[in-house]
Amino acid sequence: MTSDTNTPYADFSFVRYANCWEDAALLVQALRPKKGMRLLSIASAGDNSLALIARGADVLAVDLNPAQLACAELRREMIRALPLADFLRCIGVLASDSRWEAYRSVRERLTPITQAFWDSRREIIERGIIHAGKFERYFQIFRMYVLPLIHRSPVVEALLAPKELVERKVFYERRWNNLRWNLLFRIFFSRALMGRLGRDPAFFRQVEGNVAIRILARARYALTELDSSANPYLSYILTGNFHSAVPFYLRPENYSLIRANIDNLTLQQGAVDGVAAAQGARVFDGFNLSDIFEYLTPSACADVYGRLLASARPGARLAYWNMLVPRTCPHTMSARISQLDEEANALFAQDQAFFYSRFVLEEVL
Repeated sequence: MTSDTNTPYADFSFVRYANCWEDAALLVQALRPKKGMRLLSIASAGDNSLALIARGADVLAVDLNPAQLACAELRREMIRALPLADFLRCIGVLASDSRWEAYRSVRERLTPITQAFWDSRREIIERGIIHAGKFERYFQIFRMYVLPLIHRSPVVEALLAPKELVERKVFYERRWNNLRWNLLFRIFFSRALMGRLGRDPAFFRQVEGNVAIRILARARYALTELDSSANPYLSYILTGNFHSAVPFYLRPENYSLIRANIDNLTLQQGAVDGVAAAQGARVFDGFNLSDIFEYLTPSACADVYGRLLASARPGARLAYWNMLVPRTCPHTMSARISQLDEEANALFAQDQAFFYSRFVLEEVL
């Protein structure tokens, strides 16, 4: 989920997402980053842009929201300075009572804007920056006040324990899928509450139909077809942290590569299509677009897509998600694009970030 929506209606004065809520493993497989490639990426909290540099690509990460760029920049400089265990303590995955001191040790590496942002938010640093977002607080409310009404902690722990496919399906139907789960899930993940507490009402302007029912169906898929014990997003939602699994960029084998390539990540504020246009024609080999088209009218979507397409090299790939609004390449540009539906669907079947209804992968002819 992104904060770069090209819309004037959403409030971007605070951290909306303290983590990236798309599965970076899909993104890496879809865009196939490697040394010599140049990618344009929605910054959000920085997780997925960092994941893309692990394979050696150069990544320009863009966001309208300076708060999101502050999250990404602090991650980048902490990774540059710290081994994995210390980084996990600093961002809030592991316990620590010295996060402010760790921040002060990297502060001089940050831009003045980012320094000013974090200097005034000591309590967020000390709590751990992965817990700083509005969306994360939304899940905290669910975990603290709603989940206990559905299941007690032993059942939650059992859900997150390793199980084979058949066992997961049986567990879901017999122990998890009760009346309270269905009722309270539909209330809490409704358009009204999600817009008020989790995202922004402006993000639902293009949405039609029942939001909660669609997300509930995806949640069932994630809890049965996929391994719950290996799902970092589910772990965070249900436990408040990445206990049973961690996102792609925090895995030891990826962290060392990201740290070695940390200079490959550049950050810039602005609308993604405006930044792309300013970079010139045919300069990018791939695009991580999060779910930006979801929030745009069809005509605005075509405008943004056209500017991105002009900056794409032949063979460049565009990867993005649909959550509640169906969006793909505008019809007027379809002759220039190959829809990689079979590959996208195979990747989407593995998607651990279960909010989305579709993963879209397209290639420039």
